[in-house]
Amino acid sequence: MPIEPPPSRWSFPPAAAAGEDGLLALGADLAPGTLLAAYRAGAFPMPLAGVPQMTWFSPDPRGIVAVDAFRPGRSLRRSARRFTITTDRAFAEVVAGCADPHRPGGWITPAVRAAYADLHALGWAHSVEVWDAEGTLAGGLYGVEIGGLFAAESKFHVRTDASKVALAALVARLREAGGSRLLDVQWVTPHLRTLGAVEIARDAYLERLPAALRAPAAFA
Repeated sequence: MPIEPPPSRWSFPPAAAAGEDGLLALGADLAPGTLLAAYRAGAFPMPLAGVPQMTWFSPDPRGIVAVDAFRPGRSLRRSARRFTITTDRAFAEVVAGCADPHRPGGWITPAVRAAYADLHALGWAHSVEVWDAEGTLAGGLYGVEIGGLFAAESKFHVRTDASKVALAALVARLREAGGSRLLDVQWVTPHLRTLGAVEIARDAYLERLPAALRAPAAFA
């Protein structure tokens, strides 16, 4: 079972109060209690270049992957046979892969890496690892799970389709756990759309969130 950290000393505005760009708040910290409070309120951190304070978002629309509707294509199922999947075996390495400064649009700072390492140590943050036949980390993803909410933060790959395989493995695990599941991907990119991500209104996301938070965790 995850360990509940001390509560945050910060309070977040209602998620529905975010601006048109999704920006909800500036400041606070990345303590475990603050991060969990943000996810439970429908928000998440995303550092912005040139902004010294931490920035917190609650976009409208919100990107999710519909767990029950997700169906990997034939080519992805074929690719998956080339890899071995594990969970929580190499969390730090997965985050390091996601934080590679050579990747375009990188936003994972050393402070963010340290914060999610703390969440992982407490049992709240998890990774899905994809290994090639030589035992090399080919890709993966990480995120935060609170009950039936899995907030996918980032993914990476160094072998073709490895991050897609990681997502498919995550969806399979969440589906197997049953109950009310909410797989949050924040914003839908063209790449995520090819993997089954869809946009829903922020109000719809916030309506679904309480039931998801009450569901049993898939990584427990």
